[in-house]
Amino acid sequence: MNGKKFSVGILAGGRSSRMGENKALIEYSSKTFLRRLTDEFSDWDQIILSQNPREVLEAGDGIINVFDEHEDIGPMEGIRRILTVAGSEYVFICAVDMPLLKSELAEYLTEFVSSDYDCYVVRDEKHYHPLCAIYSKAVLPVIERLISEGRYKLMELLNAVRTKYISLEKTCISPRQLSNYNTCEDIKKLYLPAVFAVSGTKDSGKTYLIIKLINEFIKEGFTVGVIKHDGHDFETDIKGSDTERFYSQGAMFTAIFNGDKYAVNAKGSMTKDELIRLCPDTDIVICEGFKDSALPKVVVAGKETFEDYPFAPPFIACATDDPKLSFSSVPSEVRVFDRNDTHLILSHIKQYFRI
Repeated sequence: MNGKKFSVGILAGGRSSRMGENKALIEYSSKTFLRRLTDEFSDWDQIILSQNPREVLEAGDGIINVFDEHEDIGPMEGIRRILTVAGSEYVFICAVDMPLLKSELAEYLTEFVSSDYDCYVVRDEKHYHPLCAIYSKAVLPVIERLISEGRYKLMELLNAVRTKYISLEKTCISPRQLSNYNTCEDIKKLYLPAVFAVSGTKDSGKTYLIIKLINEFIKEGFTVGVIKHDGHDFETDIKGSDTERFYSQGAMFTAIFNGDKYAVNAKGSMTKDELIRLCPDTDIVICEGFKDSALPKVVVAGKETFEDYPFAPPFIACATDDPKLSFSSVPSEVRVFDRNDTHLILSHIKQYFRI
């Protein structure tokens, strides 16, 4: 990391008033927000935790705890206390309500550290992120002056010191890492994108159900992407079109776009997971087919049974329009729905993904 030592400071001293419970203790994927961050940065030189003295957290061995001396003035005091005790000249500061944050982002910021700047702050198209930034101990006198003047906004600090703003636009780092989760509604977004398969045999009604589900999800304000696997040869370019001519002459890929959409046709292979990552800003990704994959599945079934056409678990639900379906063939934990009752199927999918 640029040949320098770096500490990590985690701000966990807020009141969590919008959440209604301590955000540090909220669990996601079997770990609390706090534990996710301390595990993620366990290889760094030092982890310092800014805490609320009224609700002290058990953070683990080797983690340094600090508490505000100036109460109720926001994160600037937490940053001041962290920088004061830090054993490194530079500290990566983040908030405890950033459970998707990865060490790779912080490591990327360290590559910019030099004697030219005091702060290194991530920015995106809409926002600066002063709680995803590297601060030098050199800013401590400025912080103390601003606090004495009653100026507690972090932008006051960034404007008063030498700050470099760093974009993630040309990196492979997901902007979701910058997300803060402050409310119960925000927590639901943690489980997005929800990725599942609609699986079944040929002509079982997979496409019909997917179309219905797309409409239902969109009505509820979700964005939807669909990935289809085709075991046969297929073409995406219209015969005689310019892009088809380019492709037929040996171009490795062709692309066409306008202000509303784009399409790419390329030679080579791509996995399901790689395609999922390409879905832009999508809340829901429905994969048609993939009966042998590890994706959770809505199985569309007619007269055939699970024994006749084995599908790999896990299962979300079974949808059928055939009253003769052998329900005994469906695993007992799998809910069976009428294929036309897409509203109930949608509700069950949302419950499965906790969205």
